[in-house]
Amino acid sequence: MKPKEFEILYHSEDTHWWYLGMAAISKTIINRWYSPKNNLKILDAGCGTGGAMSSFLANYGTVTGFDFSSDALHYCRLRKVNRIVHASALNIPFRQQCFDLITSFDVLSDIGVSNDVLSLKEFSRILVHGGRAIIRLPAYGWLFSQHDEAVQTARRYNTNQIVALFTQSGLIVEHVSYANTFLFPLALIYRLAGKIWRKRILSNSDLSIEFSFINRLLEKILQFEAIPVAQVGLPYGLSIIAVGRKP
Repeated sequence: MKPKEFEILYHSEDTHWWYLGMAAISKTIINRWYSPKNNLKILDAGCGTGGAMSSFLANYGTVTGFDFSSDALHYCRLRKVNRIVHASALNIPFRQQCFDLITSFDVLSDIGVSNDVLSLKEFSRILVHGGRAIIRLPAYGWLFSQHDEAVQTARRYNTNQIVALFTQSGLIVEHVSYANTFLFPLALIYRLAGKIWRKRILSNSDLSIEFSFINRLLEKILQFEAIPVAQVGLPYGLSIIAVGRKP
């Protein structure tokens, strides 16, 4: 992610409808397997500015994070998040079998992760037996847009590709679903329009767009997906969320 995007992320992550809605979905998925009383050892792989670490993940145990960007870690420290390490998802500096849960939100798709299978194998290596990885990634390669360029996304996925990645890395797929489904038609129109009228699209990511009075409405719509995403799964959407377990 470009340095400017980390600044935007830091200032918007606690209020932007997409992050708040995705946090609700992530919590609902975690609650399917764990309760806040589990006191888990958690790793947030590619922790960004530390928004997830300082909010909902902290309810489930002790959270450690790493990121390859020094800019990201700077904003973590501004949040008073200090259990952080400067590291790459391709070479995670922790011993084998030391985490119960790994989360990774829109990281393995990044241009800096040249081998997503290797990263997932690293996740598997440091998970305890029976531990889980919860991964969120952007969906559909044909939706690649200026937003992806701004946040330096290299790949977008479909569910079959995610299942294959987990299988190659030795993780058993327990759940996979698309997310951000209900707003998908509007997002599709916006992304396709951006391909046609490219010069009119912002050079920053979609996070730089000010939603003002409809921010709360969009948040509620996305939050409404939490239970179906976590339980039965949704058939399409802008994101994919998958849960894999180490045998």
